Amino acid sequence: MAALSGKVTRRHLIWSLTGIVVLSIIASTPFLLRAVAPDGQNWGELSDISQTYGSLSVLFSGAALLGVIVSLVYQARQSALERAEAQRAVHRELLTMAFEDPELIPCWAPWPQPVTATRWKQLSYINLIYNSWYTDYRLGRSNDKAAREKLAYHFRGQLARIYWEMHADEWREVTRAEGSRRAVRYFQLTTEVYAQAVADRRPAVPASAYLRP
Repeated sequence: MAALSGKVTRRHLIWSLTGIVVLSIIASTPFLLRAVAPDGQNWGELSDISQTYGSLSVLFSGAALLGVIVSLVYQARQSALERAEAQRAVHRELLTMAFEDPELIPCWAPWPQPVTATRWKQLSYINLIYNSWYTDYRLGRSNDKAAREKLAYHFRGQLARIYWEMHADEWREVTRAEGSRRAVRYFQLTTEVYAQAVADRRPAVPASAYLRP
């Protein structure tokens, strides 16, 4: 994440400096023309040239300003996503504490139905996996095709299906509340892939079949 943030910062700096340089050149053009014009220069002709250049300068200045605006909007979006990822890092740390001390499990919101401590750990771990994929998609690190592939393999497992059956409604509300187009899209992708996995009627792989005895 630090590498991504560094690249984004450098990109914004380049855009901003480019815009400032272009605008500075445009603003100083009349003074430059006066400085370099030879003695006896026909200022009427020079004025006509300046007016022609002025029309072009409006386009260049507009493009430069637009570039700066786009850069600032993109920076604000990236900052928001970075804050969201930092918040999820805290979420992972809190879950880890509950993994290590089952007495902390009741401190979390109750699930739709009670489960054993072992099953709670398993499904909570799946939640961490799903959250990491969800964050990657929101940050643009993953596209629809890659997301579908991961989710298709994911829902071959019985526990993955159990998790989504229990928490799909919660994720629907969370993504709607966040108001992000990519957040809602990832929920839709998950729902579609899950429905397809169930419709295929391929037996889900139970947890007991993952490891050899």
